[in-house]
Amino acid sequence: MGKQYYVYIMAHAPRGTLYIGMTNDLVRRVYEHRNGVIDGFTKEYKVNQLVYFEIQTDVNEAIRREKQLKRWNREWKLDLVEGQNPTWRDLWYDIAGT
Repeated sequence: MGKQYYVYIMAHAPRGTLYIGMTNDLVRRVYEHRNGVIDGFTKEYKVNQLVYFEIQTDVNEAIRREKQLKRWNREWKLDLVEGQNPTWRDLWYDIAGT
């Protein structure tokens, strides 16, 4: 299996403040968001629940997709999350193996 890249959406609460990011290590990156390891938007606004992610196998495609989602209007982003995760369940426990 080749390298994987993740485009993900974090939320403060259901339908709350959103953050979109891209990483090659989803568990590490979400851990950092959840625990305020890195100063910035997610720490300041307590955006610490993983509510959506998708897997890409090409880094350039992952970057393109991240930028695309960031340009989307809010309703499209909410619809995307709710299409895969209608209850806004925190997916951290799925990816962390806990």
